[in-house]
Formats: sequence, structure tokens, C-alpha cells
Amino acid sequence: MNDPLKQLRDEIDTIDSELLALVSRRAGLAREIGRLKHGMAYRPEREAQVLARLCELNPGPLADEHVARLFTEIMSLCRSLEEPLTVAFLGPPGTFSEEAVLKRFGSAVTALACDSIDEVFRRVESGMAGYGVVPVENSTEGAVGRSLDLLLHTPLKVCGEIKLPIHQHLFALQTDLTRIRKIYSHPQSFSQCHEWLNANLAHLAHTARIHAASNADATRLAAADPEAAAVAGQKAGEICGLTLCAENIEDDPNNTTRFLVIGAHEVAASGRDKTSLVMSARNRPGAIHELLAPLATHGVSMTRLESRPSRASLWEYVFFVDIEGHRQDPAVAGALKALREKAASLKILGSYPTG
Repeated sequence: MNDPLKQLRDEIDTIDSELLALVSRRAGLAREIGRLKHGMAYRPEREAQVLARLCELNPGPLADEHVARLFTEIMSLCRSLEEPLTVAFLGPPGTFSEEAVLKRFGSAVTALACDSIDEVFRRVESGMAGYGVVPVENSTEGAVGRSLDLLLHTPLKVCGEIKLPIHQHLFALQTDLTRIRKIYSHPQSFSQCHEWLNANLAHLAHTARIHAASNADATRLAAADPEAAAVAGQKAGEICGLTLCAENIEDDPNNTTRFLVIGAHEVAASGRDKTSLVMSARNRPGAIHELLAPLATHGVSMTRLESRPSRASLWEYVFFVDIEGHRQDPAVAGALKALREKAASLKILGSYPTG
């Protein structure tokens, strides 16, 4: 008598064997490509095109997000056969920055934890890391000023972006919230969970919220104190062996942080790109309008405008701008040419695939 369950499992075994053979074949081709070509093993535009094509072909039932995650890991493993890759990030291990590295590059890379955003830039500039991942803005708390300041002066290029949903959790050594006397976290995480903390830990004074260098550091501190808790991501709490007291405590369920990938080379067009630049206006009436006019004239959409003190002179500002398209696209190239004539200064940070 036929067993339907056994038949299905036998079919799965057959498919697994076929998948293994195909993945092994893909890995062999990747290794051969590594022998033939010169240059970087990581090609952001190529990998973006691969993932976009596969998501378009995806028949389900897996969601596009899961398909992208699966093939990112396959590409990561195949890429490692071509050339070992080191990626610097804001550490220690367990931070959202490390999660962003894994989302973009997969696990087959050496993830190099750094003590500061400055160190991430230094590691890449010195060649100790091929790429770096730095936070640039959060949907709730806005821009990360230090990243913007360093982008203004670095010779590095923006090679990609990663949009990471941020889910904050409350961890402690025990689950009785009435025993909590202090909470550790990064200042931005406190801000992202402000209302939840006020509603659920009302017995604590505001001074009980103690700033930590990172959420991973916050969990380390909480692990040493039975009366302390930490607001952090899932991985940070797991690393320190803490108990999950409450999950998804961020006030905005759509809370997202955007990270930039920085590297030493420019990226070719992928077909769905963004260009980041920073510019300053001449000191005269209507100067800001003059800067934005070329974008409208050439039909280029602006997706972000952020002002920062220039640090060169009192009350002078620079403007960080994201526009749709690659710098080599005719419309974008025309707009950039016009901007160079009107701006007091203009630096193209990079063109890269949209996240």
C-alpha cells in the first residue's frame, strides 16, 4: 500500500539532491569566474540584478524577502570561493549594524567589529576591510550625523544601501518587571521605545535609563545585574544569555534604519539605482532654489534632502541629497553638470543599487 507521506518525502529527497548538484555547479562556475576576471569579487550591481530577476520569477509560496535571503546566502558562499571578503561594522557583535552586514553580504564574510563609526571608515580607507557598513538615518530619529560628517571628507564611495526593520526587545535576567531598577540601551533605542517604556515601566525614574555605547553593550551590562534590563535587538540578548521580557516594544511598528555600504570603488548601473551627493549653496538670495532647479529641469526625482553644518564657517550649511537614477544615466548626468555650475561645492558620494 502506498504511503502518501513517504512519497512526498521521497520527492523532497530527490529535489534536495538536484538542488545540491545545481548549487555545487554554481559554486564551480563562480570559482572559475574568480580565476578569469580581475578585480573585486563583490559586484553590488550584479548581485542586485540577480536578486531582482529571481524575485520577479518567484512563483511562491516563499515570499520575495525569503527568496532574496536564500540566494544572498548562496551568492555569499560562492563569492567566498573567488576572494575572501572582510566587512567592517559598528560593533560589538550583536548590533543592528552586524545584522545589516549579514542581510547584504551573507554569512560567508569576515565581519570586523569596530568601536566607532570613525573606525569603520578608517578600516576601509586603510584597506584592512574591503567594505564598511554604517548607519545613516532612522525613520523615527532621523539622520546619523557622524556618518554624514565623515562622508563629506572621505575618499570612499557609497556602494549600496541596506534598509533594516528595527525591532527592539526588553531583556533581563528575570521576567518580573517590578524588580527592574535600571535600564541600559543606546540613546536612539530609548527614543524609539519612549512611549512603551513610560507605559510599562512607570515605576522607574527617567534617570534609571542609562545610556550605553551600543545595544550589545547594554545587554552585557544587564547580564551582570539582576535588577537591570536592556533594550536591544534579538541577537544581542541571545549572545548574553538574557531572558526575553517583552518583544517588539518600538513605538513605531515600521521603525527602519538605513545603512550605507562604503568602499573604495564606484559601482556600475544596475537598472534600479540611486545617487547620493553633498553640495553647498552660494551666499546669495535664491541660492537654494537654484540648486534644486536642475533636478526639476532634467526630470530627476529627489528622494531625500538633509542639511548639516559645514564646519568650515559659522552658519554655513551643506546639503545631502539622494536622487533617483545612476550618475551615468543621461538625465542624471545632465542635472549633475548643471549643478556643478550653480553650486559652491559639489561632491558625488556614489551611485548604487536601491535597497
